[in-house]
Amino acid sequence: MEKLKKRVLEYLAVRQLKNNLKGPILCFVGPPGVGKTSVGRSIAKTLGREFHRIALGGVCDQSDIRGHRRTYVGSMPGRIINGLKVVGVANPVFLLDEVDKLGKSLQGDPAAALLEVLDPEQNHGFTDHYLNVAFDLSQVLFIATANTTATIPPALLDRMEVLQVPGYTQEEKIEIAHRHLIPKQLEQHGLTPQQILIPQEATSDIISRYTREAGVRALERKFGAICRAVAVKVAEGNKVTKTDPPPGPEAAGRREKVLESLNSPADLSLPPEMPIVMDRHALKDILGPPIFEMQVSERLSQPGVAIGLAWTPMGGEIMFVEASRMEGEGQLTLTGQLGDVMKESAHLAISWLRSNAKTYHLTNASGSFDLLDNTDIHLHFPAGAVTKDGPSAGVTIVTCLASLFSGRLVRSDLAMTGEITLRGLVLPVGGIKDKALAAHRAGLKRIIIPKRNEKDLEEIPATVRADLDFVMAGCLDEVLNAAFDGGFPATSRHDLLNSKL
Repeated sequence: MEKLKKRVLEYLAVRQLKNNLKGPILCFVGPPGVGKTSVGRSIAKTLGREFHRIALGGVCDQSDIRGHRRTYVGSMPGRIINGLKVVGVANPVFLLDEVDKLGKSLQGDPAAALLEVLDPEQNHGFTDHYLNVAFDLSQVLFIATANTTATIPPALLDRMEVLQVPGYTQEEKIEIAHRHLIPKQLEQHGLTPQQILIPQEATSDIISRYTREAGVRALERKFGAICRAVAVKVAEGNKVTKTDPPPGPEAAGRREKVLESLNSPADLSLPPEMPIVMDRHALKDILGPPIFEMQVSERLSQPGVAIGLAWTPMGGEIMFVEASRMEGEGQLTLTGQLGDVMKESAHLAISWLRSNAKTYHLTNASGSFDLLDNTDIHLHFPAGAVTKDGPSAGVTIVTCLASLFSGRLVRSDLAMTGEITLRGLVLPVGGIKDKALAAHRAGLKRIIIPKRNEKDLEEIPATVRADLDFVMAGCLDEVLNAAFDGGFPATSRHDLLNSKL
């Protein structure tokens, strides 16, 4: 979040030098749960301004923005003017939440109505249909949030300053958990640090084995489950402590001890077994068996399997590619809800391998260099219910098919991304930082990326860069040599020429 913090500090510095600065239109784009709304609230607190959040998800009527004319029954101002009425000042911080999920209907396009609101050159004369007079919005600081820019209309996107808010690394999540999430959950569940102890090793296990996300929402829910389980133990301990002593000749002495314990708040809240320490066994009892396994080598126990990297609005993800061959008529079958671009990448990959089969000694089951001769190929991308598209799986498909036809295993600690061409070049792709974080979360150690994406490595945190080995590839020959142990030897052109003499 360095870029985000830098931009906010710049705004605060300029505001100190000039009081009548027009409010910028910022748009925070990132996966869910990374703190976009929290940053907007913190900006308002730092500036000493009123904060108002406007949820735009699912809004499909332009009257929600511009208001209704007073000739209609039940007319009311739009959300902008109504928000100003709620906060009671002319220079608040407005958070336009989920601006990428605006709808469109017969009642108009609310995204088009936002064009005037989010244009610093026009919003000084914004006209709400209900007021029917110009209103100055130039002193309002608008902050929009979105998960992706793909669904935001280009004209609206052009009016906003886009700031990417990427997912957190594991080290960042540990710090966020111990500084904010755990104290917050302890307060909400009536617990104290003397009653429950969650060491950093347990937090690391929860992050890696029970949650796999770019943000921290699921992590906070896991801490809530732990606190509820501990609250039950504390309540049972208090109940035992408050039990009346049995009658008898020694009842007076025991009664005094029990009264002393009841009058002592420390003893009330600290039964003998406190604090409860969360270790791996306690996590398994409370949260159940681990949901995610860190090792992916089990999936790569046979040829024809490779690991790719994909970008989603929720952050980066690893993606398996599986291939098999059987006797047939030379058909290529693709499954896994693939888009047109990914299908074209698969056809590109098989065409390049067929044209270079002799160079890399790739043969079908009958020993022929024509890989589709009496052979059908099936390519499958698991998680078939999820739609997949994009060009970045090209190098993964080539590596998967090369493993299938050569009978060699792809390295189990390797993932890759990159677009391919028919000449065997590797072209740059986007989302390198999110993909690298996904590979790091999954326990992978090596990533193949296009050589022209080397500039994007500066955005990856230093701790993640230190744990990963990045291989820059400019052509598919470099990809194959890095993907297999011992390289992927190719026959030179001179060896392919047979003498006619």
